[in-house]
Amino acid sequence: MKSVKLEWVLGNIEAAQELCTEALKHYEDFPKLWMMRGQIEEQCENMDKAREAYNQGLKKCPHSGGLWLLLSRLEERVGQLTRARAILEKARLKNPQGPDLWLESVRLEFRAGLKNIANTLMAKALQECPNSGILWAEAVFLEARPQRKTKSVDALKKCEHDPHVLLAVAKLFWSERKITKAREWFLRTVKIEPDLGDAWALFYKFELQHGTEEQQEEVRKRCENAEPRHGELWCAESKHVLNWQKKTGEILAEVASKIKNTF
Repeated sequence: MKSVKLEWVLGNIEAAQELCTEALKHYEDFPKLWMMRGQIEEQCENMDKAREAYNQGLKKCPHSGGLWLLLSRLEERVGQLTRARAILEKARLKNPQGPDLWLESVRLEFRAGLKNIANTLMAKALQECPNSGILWAEAVFLEARPQRKTKSVDALKKCEHDPHVLLAVAKLFWSERKITKAREWFLRTVKIEPDLGDAWALFYKFELQHGTEEQQEEVRKRCENAEPRHGELWCAESKHVLNWQKKTGEILAEVASKIKNTF
């Protein structure tokens, strides 16, 4: 797998594809190989081949949430909303306790402007996964502004120590311009889970807007020391093939620059 990744990041697409094909002859039940195969094809704008790779992968690895997400996003990207929705429904049937799949289903409807359906799905999601921090964190910001505080209290009752929920509370105070409170909750979040890159990026963005140069530098240094490896926004940058040589501080700045605080 590392050989495939190396050829891919170096831009040797044909070599990466050949290695991937060879690897899949021996490890056909390894979902990350199917994911890479599909992503390489997507990068080359070969949507049919990418779709085929994801579908083949799912026959071998039906419980790989990552493969279901990639296939659904491909269909959404080419304008096939109905197909994307059906893929996620099928994925949830095979993985009913998968919060990532529920979250994507909610977001798919929200992106399509169907907020009522998104809210209905979120209610179902929280019934299936009542202790999922990522779902509760999202649920807070699905609410209208006056109801968000109440929802955040519910989230904290269910997931008191979940970093995604703590981060949602920090964002909530930020959106209300309660700067000191927001900073307290950001600090709490990175203390409880220093490996969550999204928390560092949001904290850094917050300090760029509301903090001193010293406070900004403090967040940057602490993030570099923590070397986070997880987080949806973080991994979208850190695992991107074009960013393979970037250091933690560069990834931090990159992720922060892409955050639009419209919450």
